[in-house]
This record gives sequence, C-alpha cells and structure tokens, in this order.
Amino acid sequence: MGHLIEAEQRGFAGRIRIILSGDSLQLASWDPDQVARDRRDCEREAGDLLNEFSKLRETSVTLVAGLKDGDLQRGGHHPKVGFLRVQDLLHEWVHHDRNHLKQIMANVQAFV
Repeated sequence: MGHLIEAEQRGFAGRIRIILSGDSLQLASWDPDQVARDRRDCEREAGDLLNEFSKLRETSVTLVAGLKDGDLQRGGHHPKVGFLRVQDLLHEWVHHDRNHLKQIMANVQAFV
C-alpha cells in the first residue's frame, strides 16, 4: 500500500499537478525502494494505509475529472523517461494500478 500511496503522490497525480502548474517543467525521479524503507509501512496498520490511499485517490479522481482537453498535451521533462505528457501519465497510471491489482489478487488467492 505504501508504494501505491507514493506512486499516487509522487508519480501520477503529483506529476500532473506539477505539469499543470507551469510550462515544460522538470519532473523529479524518486527511489521507490528507499521511500518504502523510509515510510516503514510494514510497521503500520493496514487499515491506516488503506485510509491514506483512499483519501489520496479521491483527490486524484477529482483532479483527473477536472482535466480539460488542452491539459492532456501539457508535459514536463523526466530525467530518465524524457518528455512526459499528462496523457502519457494517465495511460501508465491505469496499467500501473492494474498490475498491482493482479498482484493483490494473486496474494489473496495464494492465502486462501
């Protein structure tokens, strides 16, 4: 859950907010493994993490619902990926979430 929270804040919704705040901005990369260690999510209650994610996702849905056609082509420069448009982030976001949902389902299935 911590990874999904950070991807929401730093990777997807966070980058879209940065892009919408100016023109041709620099987007920062982040080290998911280091962030996971720093967050210490394994020591937190699962319900607390789920609540944190749910609140972020609700805000993100509002952000995406408010995007206009012209916003989709706006972008920023990522140091590893190159130029990223809002449209690119939206497409990747769906695949990122889908992959993690598949992982969650596989874990539940293995547990059951």
